Amino acid sequence: MNDIDAWVWWLVGAAALGIPLVVTAMPEFGMLAVGAVAAAVSAGLGGDVVVQVLVFVVVSVALIAVVRPIAARHSSQRPQLVTGVDALKGKQAVVLERVDSAGGRIKLAGEVWSARALDTGRAYEVGQEVDVVDIEGATAIVM
Repeated sequence: MNDIDAWVWWLVGAAALGIPLVVTAMPEFGMLAVGAVAAAVSAGLGGDVVVQVLVFVVVSVALIAVVRPIAARHSSQRPQLVTGVDALKGKQAVVLERVDSAGGRIKLAGEVWSARALDTGRAYEVGQEVDVVDIEGATAIVM
């Protein structure tokens, strides 16, 4: 066992930290693995055990302190790309059949949708352009 260089043990440790990273999807294990790789580099350059451990701790803590807040900020933001019915909100449509609070038909994004007016006292006639404010099931709410 003493014939194996310290840098090899650090790489084994980095690989071992990569396993829970994949299994649990916790990025902290990846940051610790990068710290172990940095310690392997310091061992390969001839650093003693104290230097290797200090490199491991400093790199791991620095990554956790810097990367975790950035990752948390990005994960809390809404995605820029909206899809599905969310992408239809705010679009314009053309009335195909009179739309009022009871219902009607519109052409939205090349498809025929059932629709109803947001304002119960308002009606939209054939050919008028309306804005889609919401989608409830298969019905577009327009104004």
